[in-house]
Amino acid sequence: MAPSLIAVLLVAAQTATLVFGGVITLLAFRAFRRTGSSALRALAIGIGLLTAGALVGGVLHELLGVRLQIGVVVQSLFTAVGFAVLTYSLYTDDDSTALRTTVRLIGSED
Repeated sequence: MAPSLIAVLLVAAQTATLVFGGVITLLAFRAFRRTGSSALRALAIGIGLLTAGALVGGVLHELLGVRLQIGVVVQSLFTAVGFAVLTYSLYTDDDSTALRTTVRLIGSED
């Protein structure tokens, strides 16, 4: 049986989400490793959860045969938690990173 247009579009959208979400998660994680900023760590985790939700929801439906509605609920839960972590990343106070940046700027001889 040939897949329907909706199924093909769903797989394409989920694949794009995985690719771009993975790239953004990797870049945020690298920035965290470079700076040690807890805000960037939370950003990487939040985007990673959004991306993982797409993966888990798709795997449940496409590979394990779980009903689409269940896959959507699981993906939505990952999305909600991911956005909560992203919100935290915007409000977290990270004085140690600001201090290191200030010390570098004052100490640099440009």
